[in-house]
Amino acid sequence: MRSINEAKAFGGIGALLMLIGTFTNGGPILWILGLVFIFIAVKAISKITKDEDVYSNYLMYFIFSILAIIAIVIILGIAFGVAGGFSWVNEVSKLQPNDITDLNMFWDLFGDMIVGAIVALVVGWVLVIISALYLRKCYNSIAEHTKVDLFKTTGKWYFLGAITSIILIGIIILFIAKSMEIVAFFSLPDKLSTPKES
Repeated sequence: MRSINEAKAFGGIGALLMLIGTFTNGGPILWILGLVFIFIAVKAISKITKDEDVYSNYLMYFIFSILAIIAIVIILGIAFGVAGGFSWVNEVSKLQPNDITDLNMFWDLFGDMIVGAIVALVVGWVLVIISALYLRKCYNSIAEHTKVDLFKTTGKWYFLGAITSIILIGIIILFIAKSMEIVAFFSLPDKLSTPKES
């Protein structure tokens, strides 16, 4: 793909698919398809502008996002194992409502899972912030090359959403950022002056 028009179409459609995928039953498939489209668009912009950092920053964003998911799953899995695994599930299923009114008994039963969930949340949050930093760098570079300042705004909102995601308001901010991303890609110019090789 050498045309900025193709990058505009792939990026805009990809961002739209990811947004729709977040709220529909076929979510994971649409989300992955959208992500592939955005990768294609970012790679094209990287080639057209001859700026490899555009693509490498987006790739780092993706890697740290995946690491966040993997870290959360692994930490919760370890916490589940430490709590007793499936024997813990059997023990919890036999509980009566009156059995967990005692704080010591509650902590003995759920303490490992609570600590694991908190650690998973914090580690995942830190990795998401790092990934958002890379995305911001990528979109700042795209904004400089294309003169579409909405990419800078999108990167800023993604970063703000990542920071505030621990208090859940970040989910709304990330939704706004994803909407801006769609508009930013569709706002790309029809032609882009390509830098000359040195």
